[in-house]
Amino acid sequence: MTGRGRELADVLKRRRVNVACLQETKWKGNKAREIGEGYKFYYCGSDGKRNGVGVVLDSGMKERVTDVKRVNDRMIVVKLMIENKVVNVVSVYAPQTGCEESVKEKFWEEFDCMMMGIPEREDVYMGGDFNGHVGRVNDGYERVHGGWGYGVRNREGEVLLQAACAFDLAVVNTWFQKRDQHLVTYKSGHHATQIDYLLIRRNQIKSVKKLQSASR
Repeated sequence: MTGRGRELADVLKRRRVNVACLQETKWKGNKAREIGEGYKFYYCGSDGKRNGVGVVLDSGMKERVTDVKRVNDRMIVVKLMIENKVVNVVSVYAPQTGCEESVKEKFWEEFDCMMMGIPEREDVYMGGDFNGHVGRVNDGYERVHGGWGYGVRNREGEVLLQAACAFDLAVVNTWFQKRDQHLVTYKSGHHATQIDYLLIRRNQIKSVKKLQSASR
């Protein structure tokens, strides 16, 4: 674990990242620990074999933390005070397409409860592996989908867009015109897709200047 943490810290420092949302960490426990280079990792995991989410903050951001809510091994909320504004950094890991419907339904029920627990006056920055495709076109979801997605929407992507509408969250990845290779967040052989998304409150969209993926 120590080696993995240091490797992560080195990558984040090299890319000058202030805040990172991680999924499928597979780190057991509900803890916070220093991982090197001034970074602190807040994480939640039920065991060391599956799931797990976390938020990493740099030396400046970690001093602004006011609360941490570990919902389960798929959701964590780290609350910060930044320039007199309350900011919620949320890391989310949705069930994979092949999971049972009951698992997916439970996830979205818990997602709804989590979001309802965040006052509307507070900002939200949510980074998640949603295991769904919102697709290139935004028909029916123009308020939350900017029209610059990737691929074809599937059922899981539809549910994500419905949740975004319910809580007035913009899917930031879709609000910037990019080449396909800069939209893809997951590659395996010749298969490329977009399943990782950044969601923020819709009234915050003007605060985002640029978004480019680093596919895994």
